[in-house]
Amino acid sequence: MKILHTADWHIGKKLHKTELAEDFDLFINWLCKTIEAEEIDVLLVSGDIFDLANPSSEARRQYYRALVKMNRFDCKIILTGGNHDSPAMLEAPKDILKALDIDIIGGMPQNPEELIIPIKNSEVNTELVIAAVPFLRDADLRKSAEPETYEDRVEAHKKGIQNTFFEAAQICERKYPAVPALAMGHLFTAGIETSESERDIQIGNLAAFEASRFGSYFKYIALGHIHKPQRVAAAVPAFYSGSPLPLSFSERRDEKRILVIDTEESWEPRSIAVPSFRSLLKISGSLEELSLKLEQLEEKKDLESFIEVELQEEQYDALKIYALDELVSGFQKEGYRIVKHRAAFKNQLKGAGQAFSAQRQLQDLQPKDVFLELIAKHEYDDGTKQDILSAFDEILEDLHRDENAEL
Repeated sequence: MKILHTADWHIGKKLHKTELAEDFDLFINWLCKTIEAEEIDVLLVSGDIFDLANPSSEARRQYYRALVKMNRFDCKIILTGGNHDSPAMLEAPKDILKALDIDIIGGMPQNPEELIIPIKNSEVNTELVIAAVPFLRDADLRKSAEPETYEDRVEAHKKGIQNTFFEAAQICERKYPAVPALAMGHLFTAGIETSESERDIQIGNLAAFEASRFGSYFKYIALGHIHKPQRVAAAVPAFYSGSPLPLSFSERRDEKRILVIDTEESWEPRSIAVPSFRSLLKISGSLEELSLKLEQLEEKKDLESFIEVELQEEQYDALKIYALDELVSGFQKEGYRIVKHRAAFKNQLKGAGQAFSAQRQLQDLQPKDVFLELIAKHEYDDGTKQDILSAFDEILEDLHRDENAEL
């Protein structure tokens, strides 16, 4: 039996307010071809189907279109909810999806036996059992009085996760003895690498769940929640498949992948790289360097490349910020779009008070004294400096005129 493990689709995700719907459609098209070519029997999606608990109508349509496409193949589909998902929203069409041989576990059910999904072969024998554990919220794990200390709360949370997987293993062993079992999970384990796109990571790093607590019953643990693909230190093969698409610029160098397990060969997964449909480029430097780098862009993908631009200069200069804005607004190159830009100055003053010694108080100074001290920190030519001072004098005069009019 061949199993495909993926997670963290984050349908409806925006990267710096820019839609990634096209990226997801291309991924699903590629995934369908892979399911067919690899002759996949079971598809597992370990949480964070959507990016928001209340996804847009277009994100929901995209989700159902994806399920329809994948349902054309003779492949059992199992999806679990993640911390970004609404259990109620995911499970609303549960009965309809069940009729299509698609199982969805949006949240922890009252009866843990509902987590256990048997997979039958062509001879109607149970060949594999899936413990489809979704993201476990505090309410799912709170079995007794509230612990008094933070450390007690963290340990109670970890113990609750451990007990959930242990109970799922017991059910599998009791109902399907001698049948290999696989578990799904959506959680933060200790010792893994994260990226900028992960947020709401449990209760902080202290709450990281030790993978050794999964135990040794399950043959494989298909994890979601962390977007960087990686193995965790468990007693059995346990992997984060990672997100199939880069969801932040910090993931631009990650090799996105899916994992395929062939139970007839091994429970160790085989990694298949997901094609890169769009480039995420980060460009930094001085104004001159930025302009040159933007001009020399050549890399092309199926979709428009997104660019993050950072201006790096020694001294703060408002004119350079203005010039950066002009460079970005005037940038036009087919196949490329700047989605974020910012400026960083190594020697930028944090406030006007830093321009004067500790013996001089701002309230004892005239506005023009403060302004003169501030612009003295910039390297302006005489003409530009005179224009700036003239503009300041006009603003100051307007303020005095307004104050006199109020009197």
